[in-house]
Amino acid sequence: MDYRNRITFEPVKHGGKPCLRVTANDVLDYLTSAMTPVEILADLPYLTAEDIHACLVYAANRERYQIAVAA
Repeated sequence: MDYRNRITFEPVKHGGKPCLRVTANDVLDYLTSAMTPVEILADLPYLTAEDIHACLVYAANRERYQIAVAA
């Protein structure tokens, strides 16, 4: 999945942070606080399961890039 089809980076929105209708980091924080995707979708009905998946792909790509730069 190409997360860039769902996640945008706009300087005027959320200070340029990666976002859908909320920041990708907000979604990732919900997941790491043990919320399930079903619970997130219930709290944020304007998101889709594909949006949550895009956030995970974004995080994985970001981590991969940071590790490559550090090495």
